[in-house]
Amino acid sequence: MTDLPAAARARDESDFAGAVRAGLSKHPKELPSRYFYDEIGSALFDAITALPEYGLTRADARVLRHHAREIVACAGEPLTVAELGSGSGAKTRWVLQAVAEREPVTYYPIDVSCKALDGCVRELDEFGTIVPLHASYLDGLREVVSRRRGRQRLLVLFLGSTIGNFDRPAIVPFLREVRETLRRGDSLLLGTDLLKPIHTMVRAYADPTGVTSAFNLNLLGRINRELGGDFDLRHFAHVARYNPRERRIEMHLKSTRRQKVTIRGSDFTCEFATGETIWTEACHKFRAEEIAEFAEAAGFICDAQWIDEEWPFAESLLLAE
Repeated sequence: MTDLPAAARARDESDFAGAVRAGLSKHPKELPSRYFYDEIGSALFDAITALPEYGLTRADARVLRHHAREIVACAGEPLTVAELGSGSGAKTRWVLQAVAEREPVTYYPIDVSCKALDGCVRELDEFGTIVPLHASYLDGLREVVSRRRGRQRLLVLFLGSTIGNFDRPAIVPFLREVRETLRRGDSLLLGTDLLKPIHTMVRAYADPTGVTSAFNLNLLGRINRELGGDFDLRHFAHVARYNPRERRIEMHLKSTRRQKVTIRGSDFTCEFATGETIWTEACHKFRAEEIAEFAEAAGFICDAQWIDEEWPFAESLLLAE
């Protein structure tokens, strides 16, 4: 187990301020979804995953719980595990447990959130050597590769359909960069949420109890708390809608009146027209057969795929050729 240095936490704050300024300077305005997950946001997201309308996290966990031994067997041995955007690592325990049944565990959670990494270490420390890396996906992965020993194979986890938050044209280039970082015989376990009836998808991001609304609005609350913003959350509304052309759910925060907001920590002031929105997240949905096409275009082969039928969701094992 490794503690995260204070310098990494300071970078978190600086990066947040810069990202807020850059995003709210755009037309239309946007904020990066990775900043949802402060302590309050993480607690709200945990509540979202328990809602009957939001089946994605439970589907992801079911696939991992039922098929972790198969996944690990397909990935080969000796095995090192790395995870891109680990969060708390709660679902990862099934994979690490399967690895621990045959060999010592070395696991590298990679995340830009120090708080998430702290939680991940607490959640998974029982399984073996946990080495948290405060880094972007690719920088963290390169660090893992630089620490590889001998004939170790690497299993990279990218769970929860996080790939769905990418712009669709960026998916294959990102996967290609991951492939170029790996060597032949390594593998990537890729989680993808699959297409469903539109009303089912929309309700997953606009639950009637308002938990997702609170989660989205908390991003403005975080700006107020950490960057000295003066957003009045009463004058913003959560909006979730399906974009059929892009096959994605979009989350926005809509200004319900004309207003001006100052953010001291970003040295920035911006104005909102009535009805103007801040785009906070895109969640692309996929067809199962698309994953093999992405894999081939990026230099992988789709070696195996497991699909949850209760809430259509796929875990695909992409093997580096």
